Amino acid sequence: MKPAPAPPGAPAVEELERIANRLRRDVIRMVHAAGCGHPGGPLGLADLFAVLYFAEMALDPAEPWHPDRDRLVLSNGHCCAILYSALARRGFFPVEELATFRSFGSRLQGHPHYGHLPGVEMSTGSLGNGVSVAAGMALAQRLDGRRSRVFAVTSDGENQEGQPWEMAASAVHDGLGNLTLLLDWNGIQIDGPTSEVLDTGDLAAKWAAFGWHVQTVDGHDPAALLRALEAARGEGRRPSMICCRTIIGKGVSFMENTNAFHGKAPTDEEAVQALRELGDPDPENLDASDPAVWAS
Repeated sequence: MKPAPAPPGAPAVEELERIANRLRRDVIRMVHAAGCGHPGGPLGLADLFAVLYFAEMALDPAEPWHPDRDRLVLSNGHCCAILYSALARRGFFPVEELATFRSFGSRLQGHPHYGHLPGVEMSTGSLGNGVSVAAGMALAQRLDGRRSRVFAVTSDGENQEGQPWEMAASAVHDGLGNLTLLLDWNGIQIDGPTSEVLDTGDLAAKWAAFGWHVQTVDGHDPAALLRALEAARGEGRRPSMICCRTIIGKGVSFMENTNAFHGKAPTDEEAVQALRELGDPDPENLDASDPAVWAS
């Protein structure tokens, strides 16, 4: 077996911002090609995934199931377009395979499917389940004497469920200092503002009340995310929650701060406009089967 994976090392903030923008363009092309999916949430998570996969997590795409790898569970599984893009750009599978998103027989289904795609640690989509399994993974890693870490991405809408709060109590009780949750706190869910659907209040204060180490950061600031992740590494036996203030649809003017594109694919005209706003070099080319659109 190869040596334990190591984090790639933090590139310059400007490079992480460039990577995040590349991931956003992938999301638009994937969801447009499929004619369905969830673009809003993934666009808001692009900076976080750029930092995790290209600066923070200890991974080896050549040996994706190494027992000492860091693990990430995307608990809000409907945002999987950003996970697939990050895995492909990190080298876990060919980038051109992103064109098969949500198509029949594809490994890139509308929610992550464990066992079919390297880098997918759990089948997720039933809200509340992913964070609980992530805690179980963290406990197993500690009992096995491994130093690897477990990350889970959750959302403010998911925090309306009861199961995350059972996990919140048990993770503190079990001293899971190797567990870090990252909250996509954008205030929007499929039916509208979370404050109107079911107001979750001050989520940072609630997680802190359970005994977690809590930080609140700008989820679109790679430098702030890197500092928060560094602080989480030094927490010993306290699990960490990083509350990331994000904007749904980030980077695309007509998708920002609205639930309209929570689960709707852009039209041809909308996709061209979105790609143009994201700086795509060939926004008029919407042919996902053309390898050039993934190489640019």
